Amino acid sequence: MDLDPAASFRAFATRDIRLDGRLFAGVTTTGIYCRPVCPARTPRPENVRFFGSAAAAQHAGFRPCLRCRPETAPELGAWNGTANTVSRALALIDLGVLDSGGLQDLTRRLGVGERHLRRLFQEHLGASPVAVAQTRRLLMARRLVLETGLAMSEVALASGFGSIRRFNEAFQAACGHPPSSLRRRPGAEAGLADGVTLRLAYRPPYDWSRMLDFFAQRQVAGVERIDGQAYVRTLAVAGVAGVVRVEPGRGDNLSASLWFPDLRVLPRVLAQVRRVFDLALDPEPVLAHLGKDPDLGPLLARRPGLRAPGAWDGFEVAVRAILGQQVSVVAARGLAGRLAERHGVRLDFEPARRFGLDRLFPGPERLAGLDPESLPMPRARGRALAAIARMTLDDGQLFGPGQDLESAVRRLTALPGVGAWTAQYIAMRALREPDAFPHSDLALLRAAADPEGRRPTPEALLAQAEAWRPWRAYAAAHLWAKDADAASQSKGPAQ
Repeated sequence: MDLDPAASFRAFATRDIRLDGRLFAGVTTTGIYCRPVCPARTPRPENVRFFGSAAAAQHAGFRPCLRCRPETAPELGAWNGTANTVSRALALIDLGVLDSGGLQDLTRRLGVGERHLRRLFQEHLGASPVAVAQTRRLLMARRLVLETGLAMSEVALASGFGSIRRFNEAFQAACGHPPSSLRRRPGAEAGLADGVTLRLAYRPPYDWSRMLDFFAQRQVAGVERIDGQAYVRTLAVAGVAGVVRVEPGRGDNLSASLWFPDLRVLPRVLAQVRRVFDLALDPEPVLAHLGKDPDLGPLLARRPGLRAPGAWDGFEVAVRAILGQQVSVVAARGLAGRLAERHGVRLDFEPARRFGLDRLFPGPERLAGLDPESLPMPRARGRALAAIARMTLDDGQLFGPGQDLESAVRRLTALPGVGAWTAQYIAMRALREPDAFPHSDLALLRAAADPEGRRPTPEALLAQAEAWRPWRAYAAAHLWAKDADAASQSKGPAQ
């Protein structure tokens, strides 16, 4: 990837936080690479090489800095809206596709050739897909060594290394020192009584209160809850059930506490946390593009840190979207709660009991064989849920990242009970498509009404939203927030 050396050096000399996570500098005299915010003395220009990702710097032979800690930089999706193939590939890498199926499986899922994918990664990240995956695994291990009290064998397991020997060799080769040496640093000995807590950085601003409101309005009893300023839920990843708690951290990060009996699922759980809370977003291009719109501009000025909430599981959000068809959010939440009460897996797990949670949201295996007549909903909707559950069991990638938004919508609308609104909603929340837009959504139509209260037709709103590409999902998030604020004001201060 092409980087202007003079501009890049100015960013490092001025500690430009705007490029944190997007630019890294390798110092040839020390063999170390740093973030723009590194407090170390700025090196001479002739001794610096610049990279667009940590993986590119690592692949060039540089070691991560112990002062600015590149593994804690925000993971920005700078390619969103311009190179979505890279974004989808990174999502699949986080899900472990390269670990289980290799590069061929990754390219097949994306619908591109290996040469083309390598070219895209080189263009946008400066490293190959395999190098990116290896660097992510290594940086995950550094975080666990520095921020938790896990034993080294547990760190190796949690960061995706097959054995402690392989972990030690890879760490020594990449960092120039054994992982145990980091534990001798001040503060590194402090561990946790239970669980694992890590800080996940984001690019500010971040509107946590609105994110919490979104999940509070949709929380399913026994599965998830709001605990003060924290969001807590039960979750099953790769057959391992556990608990996730997310809350604001100190500085520009969220604090994620995880309780899972099998540490091997931690990278996937953390990847889901980042996707659900939209931590990879760089707000600047969204604010710059949507902020010029006369209707959206005031909304973005009021909530510049608003994100598009994601989903923990594609099947779950599909079920909840179908339950929400033609009913209010409150009614849909009630249906989801009754479904979870009757068919969710009971969870006897101390961290879950601690937060008043006792079940998992029912997966496809729990709903596939059910009699639709027994479900607390219209028969056609019940038949659709049972059919989608069976199809999910047959195709584990039914709700996984695909090739593009259009193909995803075509694939989803072919499912029973899934229309255009449901498909766009699933694409927005589960597939994390930044341009998904459920234009027939009632709340969006209410929020887009003119000053006299006249709502546009779905077709008119869709036409208006053409100017909001490629960030229509964020336009929808702001319109939803506007509608929620209006509903809250209409209830009055007593409620």
